[in-house]
Amino acid sequence: MPELPEADPDVRGLPDLFGQRVDYLGDHLLETAVPADPIALFSSWLSDAFAAKERGLLPEPTAMVVSTTADGRPSSRTVLLKEVNEGGFTFFTNYGSRKATEMAGSPYVALLFGWYPLQRQVRIEGRAERVSRSESEAYFASRPRGSQLGAWASAQSTEVTLENLTASYLQAEKRFAGADVPCPEHWGGYRVGPDSIEFWQGQPSRMHDRLVYRRSGDGWQIVRLAP
Repeated sequence: MPELPEADPDVRGLPDLFGQRVDYLGDHLLETAVPADPIALFSSWLSDAFAAKERGLLPEPTAMVVSTTADGRPSSRTVLLKEVNEGGFTFFTNYGSRKATEMAGSPYVALLFGWYPLQRQVRIEGRAERVSRSESEAYFASRPRGSQLGAWASAQSTEVTLENLTASYLQAEKRFAGADVPCPEHWGGYRVGPDSIEFWQGQPSRMHDRLVYRRSGDGWQIVRLAP
């Protein structure tokens, strides 16, 4: 048996990572049993994720990782899904943020929903485009007032001290005291129109199910990938 590498001294307090295992026992994901429309399957899985939240298993069903690129370097962060329909997957952010700047240079992004307690993942690849101003304003109006003020106070992704950020928030509170907080021009939504959507369901012996919907004309082609 080959000798295992010695643990790095800085991580000696961690469990044996080589020995960490989870048995996956999900139902099979079969081509013959899934809908022709991936959004229908996604909506069904999202409903399952919300049911898992009600059981205390999954705190953020709408959390998704957005990956963008700039100069060949990828970057990822977690945002919240705010709408899904035939047009795609919508989230909101500051237009001056790193993700927004990178999408301006390259609009092709990847999304990842990691519903790990359900032994499921959904991977999406597509093109991000800004939603209409009216859509951004409508969603902004639904946010808690504190989140609205935060959108004015934070120049997202820029370097800042905690003291300056706190002062900026207090300034926003003072500016809009006694009035509705309007949607900033520098803030709004993106909709990712999918080119492909992969549904991943864990299976025993790492023989996971991976079904991918790929755009084909006005419809979708379903293929299975090796795990």
